[in-house]
Amino acid sequence: MIQENLKKLGFSTKEVNIYLTILENGKISPANIADITKINRSTVYSIAKQLAKLGLISEDIGGSQRYFVAKPPEQLEKIVETEEYKLQRTKAAASRAIKELQSIAKTEQYHVPRIVFVDEEQLSNHLYKEANKWSERMSQYDSIWWGFQDHTLVEHYGDWIDWYWTECAPEHVSLKLLSNQSDIEKEMKKKKFTRRKIKFWENIDQFTGTIWINGDYIISVYTDKKPHYLIEQHDKVMAHNLRELFKG
Repeated sequence: MIQENLKKLGFSTKEVNIYLTILENGKISPANIADITKINRSTVYSIAKQLAKLGLISEDIGGSQRYFVAKPPEQLEKIVETEEYKLQRTKAAASRAIKELQSIAKTEQYHVPRIVFVDEEQLSNHLYKEANKWSERMSQYDSIWWGFQDHTLVEHYGDWIDWYWTECAPEHVSLKLLSNQSDIEKEMKKKKFTRRKIKFWENIDQFTGTIWINGDYIISVYTDKKPHYLIEQHDKVMAHNLRELFKG
């Protein structure tokens, strides 16, 4: 029963056997402990050193031979008190850490990006479905649709662009995009979507994708080659920095 109680206090089987052997003998050498417990001498010495640090035994090195001497069993109470103190400090530290972590989690800059991949089969539906959400998110910032748009997107999804600016776009939302030159984009400009402003860059034929910054969403669309696909990333920090970039 005493062995089980000591184990409940965190002692290992070897620690229990060595401690009880010393306690039963009062004073005993490491060699005799090893003989009684069948634990090798180096392990006996190492564990006894730990028991001495805990204050359960002391080491007698006054003579030619080393002995370990048992202290009164009441020393266990001090160990328990010490462990309780450590536990209280641990709980207090954990409580402080939780409060600090909660404050970080509430910080606007601490934002875990969410990414959605949309394949060609679902791409058109996704554009129609998410348009209102993107408009709403832009309204939370500057109400401007920023970015760079590859002309091939207009070639493949021009009907959606017509729909957005005639039926969906809120009156306060406008668009400012850079694009590469194309006849189809020039035709789109003739439709007089006055809030849709496109500027052409010269000598940028190597651009093969579209990047939109819609509020705190970054939408990348690849329509230059088959299969088309879209990546929607909800990332406040990156969207902020890209928005600042395109403002320039």
